[in-house]
Amino acid sequence: MESQNITPTDPQNEAIIENKELNIWEALLPVVILVAMLFYNVSFAFGDDALSGSNQFILLLGAAVAAIVGFFNKVSYKQMMEEVARNVKSTTGALLILLMVGSLAGTWLISGIIPTMIYYGLQILNPTIFLAACVIICAIISIATGSSWTTSATVGIALIGIGDTLGISLGMTAGAVISGAYFGDKMSPLSDTTNLAPAMAGGELFSHIKYMTYTTVPTIVITLIVFIIIGFAIDTSGTPEIKEQLEAIDGAFTISPWLFIVPVLVIGLIIKKTPPLIALLAGTLMGAIAAIIAQPEIVMNIAGSTELTFNAAYIGVMKAMTVDTAVATTSAELNDLFSAGGMYGMLGTIWLIVCAMVFGGVMDAIGALARISKALLNLFDSVFGLFASTVVSCLALNVTASDQYLAIVVPGRMYAKAFKDKGLAPENLSRTLEDSGTVTSVLVPWNTCGAYQSGVLGVPVMDYFFFAIFNWLSPFTTLFFAAFRIKIKQLVQD
Repeated sequence: MESQNITPTDPQNEAIIENKELNIWEALLPVVILVAMLFYNVSFAFGDDALSGSNQFILLLGAAVAAIVGFFNKVSYKQMMEEVARNVKSTTGALLILLMVGSLAGTWLISGIIPTMIYYGLQILNPTIFLAACVIICAIISIATGSSWTTSATVGIALIGIGDTLGISLGMTAGAVISGAYFGDKMSPLSDTTNLAPAMAGGELFSHIKYMTYTTVPTIVITLIVFIIIGFAIDTSGTPEIKEQLEAIDGAFTISPWLFIVPVLVIGLIIKKTPPLIALLAGTLMGAIAAIIAQPEIVMNIAGSTELTFNAAYIGVMKAMTVDTAVATTSAELNDLFSAGGMYGMLGTIWLIVCAMVFGGVMDAIGALARISKALLNLFDSVFGLFASTVVSCLALNVTASDQYLAIVVPGRMYAKAFKDKGLAPENLSRTLEDSGTVTSVLVPWNTCGAYQSGVLGVPVMDYFFFAIFNWLSPFTTLFFAAFRIKIKQLVQD
């Protein structure tokens, strides 16, 4: 039989298929071609719009290249499709969580939960500790929204203006904004990258977030200390003006600390180890109830009704859960912040995951992942070597493929087997992907994140590079933990 040289390992252990006829260069060929195509697509063709679909299709082209390699190495089309199907099936939980995250973000917006977080977060500004306050404000908003891009494009712009009036370097303020925004993005269950990393590594969302705190919290603490020292070392003048923003939020929403009950209850469910889907569904429904009680006018506006009937309430919250919704304020710079995509807004990330699973499935079926994993294990004898290799791979993809999602997807799929063979839990890989893939993307000028943040904040990447302390320090922190075997979770054998 043609498949006699292909040995599938125990499916209970999610092992990768081996193919004795495949050599390392053939195994690497689809990866090299994929990275080259992605680099061209992002750098010369679609730029920031590459995630609208072209990158996803290129992942399918990469799968086609892998399939051709497979055909030349006696792997049947049926075998490849079976592995793709198994791969896609393995992401079912992650895809459902992404949809639920989108719906939760929608109800938390129209209920005023997210605006209330922003409202109180803005009020901690103080001229003396302005830079540290920028980190905290952006972290709070990014955790609440799950989006570093939205945070920078709204409150970040306002903070840049405030810093400028205080005589603070634009690079310093931009670095503080980006540090806080990416910390919040990493730690928020609403973030697409925070969902993407465990999906690629084979882990679980809330376990991933918990495990990230070990490296992320020390890094943000060091970042805050540095900004506090800088804040006391520079002269500031003037008073930060946030009255307009506060009035805009207060005018559009009913702001109340009682709204914090919902996120507190959801956090309680998570602490009690409630399954993520149940916790997120509960948060979504509680957000919907809070919207009807606290923000009836907003619900009616979304539903296109003049009175709050059962049908209007149903339509309003259902739209918030499923499609694009927005709440207008008197502040143009805040309007983009108060919008959510619902489940519809998560489809791009879901599309990316499915296409990545197709690529990974074909690579697995032809034995390429096993071949590469063996090479990695032979090359890196130590645990530290494997972590270092993952970090370097993520950095290289941010530079070459110019996209943070791909810096998570490709190494995530390629290194999962190597981490498992070392007896390391998937949380180690997913944490490393975020510590080196997510946060460093903004430090590369031609990366979609670097280009976006630089354009939105009006500050060149090289001007804020050094002051984006959290972003460049994160890879060093994860390598430090790996070198000294701190919080390196072992794989639990069944």
